[in-house]
Amino acid sequence: MLVTSREILSDALRNNYAVGAFNVENMEMVIAVLRAAEETKSPVIMQTTPGTIRYAGIGMYFANIKAAAESSPVPVACHLDHGNTFEIAMRAFRAGYTSIMIDGSKLPFEENIALTKSVVDVCHPGNVPVEAELGRVGGKEDDTVAGDDNPFTDPEEAEEFVRRTGCDFLAVGIGTAHGIYKGTPQVNFEVLRKIRGRLDIPLVLHGTSGVPDNQVRECVRMGMCKVNYATDLRIAYTNGVKEFMRSSPEGFDPKKYGTYGIEAVKNYVMQRMNVVGSCGHV
Repeated sequence: MLVTSREILSDALRNNYAVGAFNVENMEMVIAVLRAAEETKSPVIMQTTPGTIRYAGIGMYFANIKAAAESSPVPVACHLDHGNTFEIAMRAFRAGYTSIMIDGSKLPFEENIALTKSVVDVCHPGNVPVEAELGRVGGKEDDTVAGDDNPFTDPEEAEEFVRRTGCDFLAVGIGTAHGIYKGTPQVNFEVLRKIRGRLDIPLVLHGTSGVPDNQVRECVRMGMCKVNYATDLRIAYTNGVKEFMRSSPEGFDPKKYGTYGIEAVKNYVMQRMNVVGSCGHV
């Protein structure tokens, strides 16, 4: 069931839960995320960044996700995460991605609006929803390091941004960061409350790997509908492979150590689906 993220997130918004959006780096991660979604009966979003796409090509990743979705009873969306140029957004759109993120958050406000609207104007006639970002999510995502300016999304700007761009979902800066946290992150719930009070579209939480479960649950309760995970999936997969290598140092069959990676990622994803509340919504 390859569907758009609009179908998945509209239901999440109506019924006050969130959907996990998981960055998949290889075929094994696609398999793992799908198995987790099927076992928990969760809708799911699988996504790739520009850096991942450079590694193996946009067609390769879309083919993996499309094949997985077509053999499954759970709804799956194929999402471009942190597309940072009009060109890469269009490549994903033409390849068949069912959800596009255009990230102009490093640009001045007016330039972000112009870039986002240019992508929306192309994607909407093709029934493909668009995620945008306003404010700063700290840390390093793909090849981009966030700046040192105010990390929080301005609620008034968010309302104007959505009105002028027509974007379907908005990723907001509320204190989270990409990558591995050096300390315990603290979400600014007051900023989130003010943004939710002005917007009735699904909101997106980036940089969630490492955020305490109670904070994630509170974000969902307050209207966060899409919750992104990337770093912890990479760690889980690598730890699974390392476990195999420790127990079987002479092993050389990729299928065997890949199986360990799949199981580790599946278990992690199932835990995250329970935290965001998507289990049983299929």
